[in-house]
Amino acid sequence: MTPSDYEYLRKLLKERSGLDLSADKQYLVESRLLPLARKSSLPGISELVEKMKAGASALTAEVVEAMTTNETFFFRDKIPFDHMRETVIPALVQARAARRSLRIWCAASSTGQEPYSIAMCLKEAGHLLAGWRTEIVATDLSQAVLEKSKAGIFSQFEVQRGLPIQLLVKYFTQNGELWQISPELRGMVQHRQLNLLQDFSHLGVFDVIFCRNVLIYFDQNTKTNIFERLSRMLEPDGVLALGAAESVVGITNTFKPYPDRRGLYRPNIAPVIRVGASTLVPQTLRAVAAAS
Repeated sequence: MTPSDYEYLRKLLKERSGLDLSADKQYLVESRLLPLARKSSLPGISELVEKMKAGASALTAEVVEAMTTNETFFFRDKIPFDHMRETVIPALVQARAARRSLRIWCAASSTGQEPYSIAMCLKEAGHLLAGWRTEIVATDLSQAVLEKSKAGIFSQFEVQRGLPIQLLVKYFTQNGELWQISPELRGMVQHRQLNLLQDFSHLGVFDVIFCRNVLIYFDQNTKTNIFERLSRMLEPDGVLALGAAESVVGITNTFKPYPDRRGLYRPNIAPVIRVGASTLVPQTLRAVAAAS
């Protein structure tokens, strides 16, 4: 791969996906795209680039997909899901007692491990959510990973990464070396193709947004823009979950840390007030009072 090939790919990927590759990431491009070149019967990346420049739109889409499909596994980093069970769901159950519904958006959902982890959290909180309407919207840039997520079929290796054995037995059916998640949990997740660089206001307003381990690949201006748009997608007392290596500090003032809950943030619109074990904003208190 020549320097000009790399610059072409860097520019293309930033325009199409927001992926901001530094000058020293040539090894990453080679590791992701050489297999694609061989699959396309091309000797190398330079030939791949030439074919893209000639207008091979399907190949270009495959290149973007190969570069933006990231590692995922069930209950990744664990802590955000513990917070969901212990703090977020109980607080929102109080706040939404009148309407009895929750909407959760899993942005950059990849092959489905994250939205199905969220679905299992909701099912395990069944005693709190009995009779409620729960909706999980899973979006990703790649249609291929969304199709895999819809099928809900995972290898032995995939279910062994982060998934507790009791949840595997409870929510999956084995077929040879593959495991399929239950129809009930698959039915809880809606899948939609979405590019975070584009308008996503049509998705509506959510109580919780998981946008984890994707913004780290964007430059600061793009991160700031996406955070500002995400803030308009959250209820005033909603929760944003970021990845373990991500933060809003120094990037945006539209969010502030959720007290004592690492990795969680909420819209920066009003002071928080503690109510027992939960942390709620004034709007939430009004909702609780109205329901009591």
